[in-house]
Amino acid sequence: MKIEDINVNEKIGNVGHVLSENDKNKGILIPTLHRIQEECGYLPEDVLKNLSRKLNLSLAEIYSVASFYKQFHFTPRGKKVVKVCTGTACHVRGAQKVLETLEEEFKIKEGETTKDLALTLETVGCVGCCGLAPVAAVNEAVVGDIGPKKLRELIGEIREE
Repeated sequence: MKIEDINVNEKIGNVGHVLSENDKNKGILIPTLHRIQEECGYLPEDVLKNLSRKLNLSLAEIYSVASFYKQFHFTPRGKKVVKVCTGTACHVRGAQKVLETLEEEFKIKEGETTKDLALTLETVGCVGCCGLAPVAAVNEAVVGDIGPKKLRELIGEIREE
């Protein structure tokens, strides 16, 4: 995505005539951040600096907005993102052991990415599959009822690519 090619008025559409230039620029910030992250995999600092100049918004304001939302990331993420559910049902049924095993196996802590960018390990409050606890999601695929055998299989699947 070339920041220079952003046409603010085109993005704002019909409401543009009632908004100030500053409001227009703020109005396209979140969709633009989504697009940058979609193309780059994260929000690189140099791209955000260019965006700051283009939209005439301070870099601090852009970081403030982006850091408020959990879906934006400032560092490269792994090809596979494993999210271990730590909600009540999963916690009670062994989510902490699942998390600890994954941390030990891939030599990273929760919130980190392996050096080869193969895996990012995260926790989430609830996946919405409490009846299958403990649960993890690998990218968008949900894996439930993770016991020792299924955990070994999960680790194998993660390592496959």
